[in-house]
Amino acid sequence: QVQLVESGGGSVQAGGSLRLSCTASGYIRSTNCMAWFRQAPGKERERVALIYTGGGSTYYPDSVKGRFTISLDNAKDTVYLQMNSLKPEDTAMYYCAAVSLSTGGSCWWSGAYDYWGQGTQVTVSS
Repeated sequence: QVQLVESGGGSVQAGGSLRLSCTASGYIRSTNCMAWFRQAPGKERERVALIYTGGGSTYYPDSVKGRFTISLDNAKDTVYLQMNSLKPEDTAMYYCAAVSLSTGGSCWWSGAYDYWGQGTQVTVSS
């Protein structure tokens, strides 16, 4: 069982930066992949970053590519999301999620994620 706890959200002006952290109470190495999702009111949930915990490969949608960076610190069981050049449209609740190695779900389908954090709010003002 992996429990995820996010931190680092807050309010920032457009163009600013934030770094989100997601600490796993279990071992990150028991996961196949970890991702950051976001959801704004009235909008669908969107995956904004994905990292395979074994090989370290990362993926981003075009909406955040070049601005967001996901990284992993196995020693601290923590995944980070560095967000630069923030825009008002980045305002959302951000969630950390993980796919367990034991379930083997697809990292590309949000429904396959076994563990979710409680979320942390990011607000970007213009």
